[in-house]
Amino acid sequence: MKKIAVAVTGASGSIYAKLLLEKLASLKEQITELSIVMTDNAKLVWQTELEDETYNNFEGRYFTTKDFSAPFASGSAKYDALLIVPCSMGTLGRIAAGISNDLISRAADVMLKERKKLILLIRDTPYNLIHIKNMETVTLAGGIICPASPSFYSRPQTIEAAVATVVDRAIDLAGLEAGSFRWGT
Repeated sequence: MKKIAVAVTGASGSIYAKLLLEKLASLKEQITELSIVMTDNAKLVWQTELEDETYNNFEGRYFTTKDFSAPFASGSAKYDALLIVPCSMGTLGRIAAGISNDLISRAADVMLKERKKLILLIRDTPYNLIHIKNMETVTLAGGIICPASPSFYSRPQTIEAAVATVVDRAIDLAGLEAGSFRWGT
């Protein structure tokens, strides 16, 4: 059983967050606690890209980006993983610089200091040198950079199926068993 936090930033790629939250709902027997935090920009991007406001409909405890009393803002809460999906380059930069100015960057700092899983699903492309150096810094600190790059081994036939290959990978990285496609099986 895992304690999982999901953060959604304003990067394009709301479909990744939506499919992740749907998949986590189907894995609730593996999760003791699910916490969700979204930026205001994430909600706006979700509404623009997905043309709905379903971000409020998922099971879990919701927190604002200014709520530093959220349990995953402290290592004592013993959360197992924080997935930032999608992760904007601004959020990546603040994490790399150790700037904890909101709940998302504070929670990321906590995961790194506690040596827990910090998974950043970055979607922006192309990368500039600052992005690459920030990814290197977070990786050296113990975080996992998971680019939103779908795999095609399973021959996905829809956008959702292609996105699911990335979501399943992030879920695997968090230590949950999602029954995803395995190469060679």
